Amino acid sequence: MPRNSSPDPVPISPALLRAGLIGTEDRGTVLVVGGARTVPGAPALSGTAALRAGAGTLQLAVAERHASALGVSVPESSVFGLPETASGAIAAEAVDRLADVLPGAGTVVVGPGLTGAEETEALLRRLIPAIAEDARVVLDAFALGALSRDPELAEPLAGRLLLTPNRTEAAFLDGCEEKDVDDLETAVRIAARYRGVVLLMGVVAEPGGRTWRDGSGHVGLATSGSGDVLAGLTGGFLARGADNDQAARWATHVHAVAGQRLIPDTGRTGLLARELVAEIPRVIAELER
Repeated sequence: MPRNSSPDPVPISPALLRAGLIGTEDRGTVLVVGGARTVPGAPALSGTAALRAGAGTLQLAVAERHASALGVSVPESSVFGLPETASGAIAAEAVDRLADVLPGAGTVVVGPGLTGAEETEALLRRLIPAIAEDARVVLDAFALGALSRDPELAEPLAGRLLLTPNRTEAAFLDGCEEKDVDDLETAVRIAARYRGVVLLMGVVAEPGGRTWRDGSGHVGLATSGSGDVLAGLTGGFLARGADNDQAARWATHVHAVAGQRLIPDTGRTGLLARELVAEIPRVIAELER
């Protein structure tokens, strides 16, 4: 597809979101798979964001060494300890530990806190076939790197896949240099290539070519853990029964506006990802009035 060939995206606004409110009757289960040896906090950020978005049940699957601590720090969640590789990544054998959990997880978020490109690719090879056939799947962080190494991993997830890359990850997925990433055009190509909905820097693209853009974000959102919050938000809205592109629109807007609300207290560059999570309920409540 030639660059700059896509129609202008539809602006994401409160009015647009209110015209397609997400129901509250469904409060499904979100399973977050991540939390390798060196990144234990990422799944906690994603999981609490999913709960704040309205998920009914949270399950965290993390490295065995972190399971007890996360169970205490996120008492609303069930926690499952997973085996590690020698380097501290989550081992592919972790899927065996989740055999009883995966069939009941309606939304699976994979990537927050995973490490190791090869190890994550091996994990996805075993994990994806074990996910329920009607479950929706959000891939983030190292899971996106693994997908770029083997795009065929996405084939069983066609129509139920959401990708939440930053520009570096988008470049890998699109096979280009990061300097050549165009948020709109790149998102459109990635959505078509992997047959999933893409959230990229405020742009939402679906495989059929429709696009939306939210202009509420600011530089402060480029902070450690912010992407984990966005992935969890997306999973939480899916657990409430939102359509894939609907969940993406709500997640990118709520994430951005939550960041705006923090500016008076943190400035544009001082916010912490966990502070975004605390703002989420207020933003959602105002949209749902």
